[in-house]
Amino acid sequence: MQYRQLGTTDLRVSEITLGTMTFGEQNTEAEGHEQMDRALDAGINILDAAELYPIAPRRETQGRTEEIIGTWMKARRNRDRVVIATKVIGRSTMDWFRDDGARGELSRPQILEAVDKNLRRLQTDYIDLYQVHWPDRAVPTFGSNPTVYKVEPAPEIAIEETLDVLGELVKSGKVRHVGISNESPWGTMRYLRHHERSGAPRIQSIQNAYNLVNRTFEVGLAEFCTRETVSLLAYSPLGQGFLTGKYRNGARPAGARKTLFDRLQRYEKPGTDAAVEKYCALAAELGVSPSVLAIAFVLSRPFVTSTIIGATSMAQLEEDLSALDFAITPEIEERIDAIHQIHSNPAP
Repeated sequence: MQYRQLGTTDLRVSEITLGTMTFGEQNTEAEGHEQMDRALDAGINILDAAELYPIAPRRETQGRTEEIIGTWMKARRNRDRVVIATKVIGRSTMDWFRDDGARGELSRPQILEAVDKNLRRLQTDYIDLYQVHWPDRAVPTFGSNPTVYKVEPAPEIAIEETLDVLGELVKSGKVRHVGISNESPWGTMRYLRHHERSGAPRIQSIQNAYNLVNRTFEVGLAEFCTRETVSLLAYSPLGQGFLTGKYRNGARPAGARKTLFDRLQRYEKPGTDAAVEKYCALAAELGVSPSVLAIAFVLSRPFVTSTIIGATSMAQLEEDLSALDFAITPEIEERIDAIHQIHSNPAP
């Protein structure tokens, strides 16, 4: 396991982050504890969560994920061994996060309420990395890096106002560092510019989707974040499971997220099936599973600080970890890029 600097901080995080959004829905508390034990044993030192989790978001289960992390840290007495990254929701029609029933937004009262609830569920007095889960403003797609740009005007809280509130959390000691997620080059620039002009905290990371069928991060954000030292925590290296090949030919395996929740339309866009077939065929030719090829590719990118993996079984977790032992050679990268040129970003 390699460890890389998070932004300009003194934190060094493992090249693999354990995602936890299945804890409390697809995984029980005991299963979540088992996964975190194995991750720590493998050298993973960063856990990613959110007030939104578990997925799929529901009023009845919201917050369970952080609660499971909290009971694990309390039982193991290992808070000082893990980097906790969690999030506050962006603008949303969901109304079950705030005590007054307000819909989600990145206003000062909502952020202050959110962080206290994050801390209580996690049973800790500080968060290492507090991230804005998605923008408050309207954006073309959830990941904010579309191949087609179309936005309807909508209310929004200014980025500068949000960052000022996050600065209050840093000054209070509740948060050590701040980051963003599902953000665009423009939004990332605004956060950094406000930091430079006002002394508000510097964003240290961006958590965006990045995988073989969605390499839109490379178009503008890769250079920007490399030059500005903003770490990419790449999520969905397996394209929400599509790059494992388990959904090929319309398959719907029992217990899979698509089967349970029917929420993965991002990876059902025209051209995605053809791209997945090509990458699965390449993996077979190389003698590895499609999952190993997909994760190893993300790990090999010089602009990726850490990639976030998630699993619903220990077998899946072990397979994902085995990607650490597979190298993307220049020859394999050339093969991948050849597929990408023909099947470019079908699932942004």
